[in-house]
Amino acid sequence: MFCSKCGATVAEGATFCPACGQAVGGVAVAAYAAAARPLVVYAGFWLRFVAWIIDRILLSVVTRLVLFPIFGFSALRMMLHGHPNPEELATLVGGMARVFAVSFVLDWLYYALMESSAWQATLGKKTLGLRVTDLQGDRISFGRATGRFFARIISAFTLLIGYIMAGFTEKKQALHDIIAGCLVIRQE
Repeated sequence: MFCSKCGATVAEGATFCPACGQAVGGVAVAAYAAAARPLVVYAGFWLRFVAWIIDRILLSVVTRLVLFPIFGFSALRMMLHGHPNPEELATLVGGMARVFAVSFVLDWLYYALMESSAWQATLGKKTLGLRVTDLQGDRISFGRATGRFFARIISAFTLLIGYIMAGFTEKKQALHDIIAGCLVIRQE
């Protein structure tokens, strides 16, 4: 038998190559590969929930700092003029719709850009030592992170059961993780 790494002759029944130390044989290779693989610890429901709370606080502060002056100015102007006429009310409702749309886009970009970045985590997840990976443990793409973000809508429409699944599935995956093919792991 010959070593697949260096080509040296290896005695029958040997587990390692005498020349380079490469593991040889089916059982030895499997044991060597398992020992070299790092232990994966999945992030459960409660850790993820705390990370989400941290992210919501941060996003709320940023959204309010950016959008409140614009929206607040319109509301203040209406209050100073007394009862709003239908045109002012329509302007206010349109402004609220724009605030919601901009807030949604900011959320999407925050989650998708952060989880597909080198950090592989939002600030909340990073604070708690969590990372978002694909099923092989690699960094996810912006497209996959976007899919995961929008799949969270499905997790919410299941009466939040899609989120709660992270507490009892084998790999601690929520519904949106399963849909996007992602894992949330703890860094040890």
